[in-house]
Amino acid sequence: MIYAHSLDDRGEGDWERLACHLKNVGARAAANAAPFGAAQWAMAMGLLHDIGKCSAAYQAYIRRPTDGGGRKGPDHSTAGAQRAVEIYGRLVGRLLGFGIAGHHSGLMNGDGHEGGSLTTRLGKTVESHDGWQACTGELPKDLERSMKPPRRNDIDAAFSLPFLARMLFSCLVDADFVETEAFYSAAEGGDPPERGGQLTPDHLQMVRGFLARHRREDTDVNRLRSRILDHANAKAALEPGLFTLTVPTGGGKTLTSLSFAMEHAAAHGLRRIVYVIPFTSIIEQTASVFRDDVGLGDAVLEHHAGFDWDRRRPASDDSEHEGASGLEKLRRSAENWDAPVIVTTAVQFFESLFAARTGRARKLHNLANSVIILDEAQSIPVHLLRPCLAAIEELAKNYGASVILCTATQPALRREDEALFKGVDKAPDGLVIPDGRELAPEPARLYERLRRVKVEWRRDAVTDGELVARFAECEQMLCIVNSRNHARLLFSRLREEGQDGAVHLTTLMCATHRQQVLEKIREDLVHGRTVRLVATSLIEAGVDISFPEVWRAAAGLPSLAQAAGRCNRGGELGPLGEAFGRVVLFEPAEHRIPDAINAFYAPARTVLRQERDDPLGLDAVREYYRELYWQKGEAALDAATLEGRDYSILKALADTQRGLTWPFADIAQAFRMIDEIMDPVIVPFDDEAVEAIEILRGAPFPPRMVVRRLQRYVVPVPSRVRLAMIGVGAVQCIRPEAYGDRFAVLENRSLYDEQSGLRLDNPLWRAGEDNIF
Repeated sequence: MIYAHSLDDRGEGDWERLACHLKNVGARAAANAAPFGAAQWAMAMGLLHDIGKCSAAYQAYIRRPTDGGGRKGPDHSTAGAQRAVEIYGRLVGRLLGFGIAGHHSGLMNGDGHEGGSLTTRLGKTVESHDGWQACTGELPKDLERSMKPPRRNDIDAAFSLPFLARMLFSCLVDADFVETEAFYSAAEGGDPPERGGQLTPDHLQMVRGFLARHRREDTDVNRLRSRILDHANAKAALEPGLFTLTVPTGGGKTLTSLSFAMEHAAAHGLRRIVYVIPFTSIIEQTASVFRDDVGLGDAVLEHHAGFDWDRRRPASDDSEHEGASGLEKLRRSAENWDAPVIVTTAVQFFESLFAARTGRARKLHNLANSVIILDEAQSIPVHLLRPCLAAIEELAKNYGASVILCTATQPALRREDEALFKGVDKAPDGLVIPDGRELAPEPARLYERLRRVKVEWRRDAVTDGELVARFAECEQMLCIVNSRNHARLLFSRLREEGQDGAVHLTTLMCATHRQQVLEKIREDLVHGRTVRLVATSLIEAGVDISFPEVWRAAAGLPSLAQAAGRCNRGGELGPLGEAFGRVVLFEPAEHRIPDAINAFYAPARTVLRQERDDPLGLDAVREYYRELYWQKGEAALDAATLEGRDYSILKALADTQRGLTWPFADIAQAFRMIDEIMDPVIVPFDDEAVEAIEILRGAPFPPRMVVRRLQRYVVPVPSRVRLAMIGVGAVQCIRPEAYGDRFAVLENRSLYDEQSGLRLDNPLWRAGEDNIF
């Protein structure tokens, strides 16, 4: 008898037979790929992926004691990749082979890495796996006929085939994880985990009901919000594809985009909504609005960066390791976005689209036939702009997704805007989105009618002392700075001077803590209490909060517009067009402007020097994007870095297209939206967090709902800092023998401050009361 997975405490009669595993994975992979027409392709992958387990060496391995799960088994993935090429030919076979060969270790480079490329694996001598046909049964035939060829990607014609390989890989690895999880759950006597959450008519009715109950026509702002909502919903019947939603801050953009997405999904049978928020922002408020206020409840998945087990594995690790029993695979499993509504970050979204590891890539197939809302689309880093646009184009053109570029200052990402160019002849580039697919009514007029602030630009650098002095003069003021360190120092100055109402908001707080702080701030603002808030850019996108005065440290015009959206947000200071809040853009005198910020601030300075009446007007914003995109040139919009050298992702795909040797591993390593790697520290902030931590300590593999719950208690810190905290015992890892350093819990509670979050300056510091035993 040939087995796929064993059980340490059971006889072979209870083990999972390989034939059963292959057929179950094949069927689930086919279901994963059906939304984009590749069911038969994914079925073939599922049937072939583990046929290497037919070898005598593997069956001997699976029957030996696990000795703690540390032994690596024989190569069992190469055999399936080799058979795929033999059966289906070079093109189809390699498209399948990338995923089959990498279903544990991840997508590899097609060539050029000794021992670690697909070409090398296809030429490798493998253990005899005779009899595999009896386990797979009949394989699908005529795969090329079973699927329509991808339509040409307008951003880059060489993008579609490797993206198909990624999507097929996602279908396979997710199916493999889910079916393995189902087997072990059944062996423990439990029901298979619920999977495959999709939108239903009930979700649409919840959104409709909420908006009907909260529709107001009592002010100019609320009347405009209602008009915007109705205009967008009236376009829900338009065919799926690319859309824009250009609404000034305070115009109800978040709920309008959710409502359109629900109506559009219902009209076209789309499966889920993915709401993507800038990587510099927080996502908990939007998730809370959808979950608690709208009433969508458990239909909403809030996905932070979370516990990315495989990102910390070295790039050279091509391990086949899943443990003799298979449990090692489950201990490394990750989020797969099988919920009706996902709220996540741009880092998580875009880095997943270019990922090679199984953990991040397994979710991709769930983007097909979905509505994807890219909130503040202008936040896409300039150096990765063209690869990101190619991915957006691919999802909309070949995977049935509708993508909404949702922003207050629409960037010049459309071909119609003539801001992006490519080639020696400078042909217009960008996404093709006709004006008729703009969801807001007359964006230019909307902006003029919703203008609620006046912007000042301080040409002379501003010291922290000047900021503290201005805070003393204002009972309600917000200052947004560019680093957590600057925010902490400025907040400390306010506390040292005894200023009332001083509040700090930072990503050094866990999400649950930040949400509590925001709720208190809103309550104080409504009741006219003193609030002097220092925050990083997390406060900007999607946070419903309003101050009469806002100061913003040096940033691009889109960030300035977002900061302005936290000022006089609802027109509280008086009638529209008559009363304005104050917004001040300044350069910090004592803090260096980060390079990533300066790339956006430099073109903003050019526009600001023109001394326009409104530096956030649509003409000024258009000029800003000309400075940002036009003058940089095509190469600067696809300028990743790999091992210290410049690396063009789209060029790498084009150069390897003929040989079908796409460098997936290199691309994943090069595609980074933020430079510094951050790792999670779990904070036992309240009883719910403590309970989830204890469940995780005792589980044979991470329960999915527990991991999802713990995301709200994570603080991201630099890898080197986290390592130091582990080294001195301030942070301890849960079951490191099973999970490595994936789940690291703060043990020294003195390092977590109720006002400023996690302290990173001295991991050995303890409060006096904590030294009493």
